[in-house]
Amino acid sequence: QVQLVESGGGLVQSGGSLRLTCVTSRRTVSSRAWFRQAPGKEREFVAAITWTAGITYYADSVKGRFTISSDYAQNTMYLQMNSLKPEDTAVYYCAAQPQGNIMTGSYAYWGQGTQVTVSS
Repeated sequence: QVQLVESGGGLVQSGGSLRLTCVTSRRTVSSRAWFRQAPGKEREFVAAITWTAGITYYADSVKGRFTISSDYAQNTMYLQMNSLKPEDTAVYYCAAQPQGNIMTGSYAYWGQGTQVTVSS
């Protein structure tokens, strides 16, 4: 069983920045991603990274503002979020081991989520 633990969420003003961290309990070679779910909305894809090649993917809504990265040695994934907007408010989840398409497929492992709130 693989456990994922997110941290780094919080309250920030519009235009501010936050960095989310996702640590996995054991080293697995699998692609990983960030998703988010706002109140009353479905969970949506945010960004993903292939673990060995480091190829990145982003949702159109965050391109140019968010950056996904990884530290393979530390088994850690990051999401740097800049120029935050109120519509970025959501619970952010990290996920590992996609089943199918890295952006639209399901994932085998999920973290518990971390709240990000952007005030206007």
